[in-house]
Amino acid sequence: MTTFNTAKTFFKGAGVAGLLTAAASAASAQDMTLRGASMFDEDHAFTKTMVRFAELVDEKYDGDVTFDLRLNGELGVEADYVTFLQQGVAVDYTIMAPSNMATFAPSIPLMDMPFLFRDQAHWEAVLSSDVLAPLEAELLEKADIMVVGYTGGGVRNIISNAPIANLEELNGFKMRVMGAPIQAQIFSALTAAPSAIAYNEVYNAIQTGVIAGFENEAASIQNLKFYEVAPYLTLTRHAITVRPIVMSGKTFRKLPEDLQAAVLAAGEEAGTFGRELESREDAQKLQEMADAEQLTVLEFEGREQLLDMVVPVQDSYAESLGAVELLTAIRDM
Repeated sequence: MTTFNTAKTFFKGAGVAGLLTAAASAASAQDMTLRGASMFDEDHAFTKTMVRFAELVDEKYDGDVTFDLRLNGELGVEADYVTFLQQGVAVDYTIMAPSNMATFAPSIPLMDMPFLFRDQAHWEAVLSSDVLAPLEAELLEKADIMVVGYTGGGVRNIISNAPIANLEELNGFKMRVMGAPIQAQIFSALTAAPSAIAYNEVYNAIQTGVIAGFENEAASIQNLKFYEVAPYLTLTRHAITVRPIVMSGKTFRKLPEDLQAAVLAAGEEAGTFGRELESREDAQKLQEMADAEQLTVLEFEGREQLLDMVVPVQDSYAESLGAVELLTAIRDM
């Protein structure tokens, strides 16, 4: 039996009586608790995917386990989650951007490198295969963090406080990027002026003029109302997100073998669920913001030129990691 608990006492489909019963069970049962974290609310695809992950574990495991999922950044931001996972404290499982794990595993951001995927079909083919296994092995060895599945599917674009529709307007654009060096290298090659600042500081940084914008997918823009300070979205389509479902290695090794098996099987299935969900919702959420006139959506003129400009940076990055064969394998799929 699996008991669900969140900071907002949320479980999809449960009524008040069911929630009270679950809370009582959690208080009295002598069972194992797995602690999850989401920076977002219950409507975000990440949260829905983690709830589905817990449901799938429940279906596959005969023992007792409680899932304590905390929402809305109660346990911090993704950079905090990485430290917690690595140390085996506070957070046992979550979904996060690979770039946030670069401190411990320098090669891991390759799976989320801008302009890596040709299209949605290429992205799905990579995530449905075992081609990323070398990166998973490095993450486990160097950070003691396990990848148990892959979700994602949001298309990342540039969001800004003034229109950006071509290379001339992108030149010198002060933008926030994620902390992995490859992110800054890619956008520097496109003549922007990137800097890595904390995600929870982005809104104020745009508001105060420290930066003029950043890059993100529709769900996060909508959820955190970034359109209030950056009402222009430029369709650079520079990334289709790869978001590993991860678990602390220290936590995983403490689980009974049958629960370990359930976690691995549930992670794979939850990843498939999350990829379909986020891919579908991404376009819907972008359209909702455009229809509400919260965002002005712009095409980027000459986007094909961007693809050519970043290839040398991608190649150099892969070479520095000793990952040329891996990059070639991804491109060839």
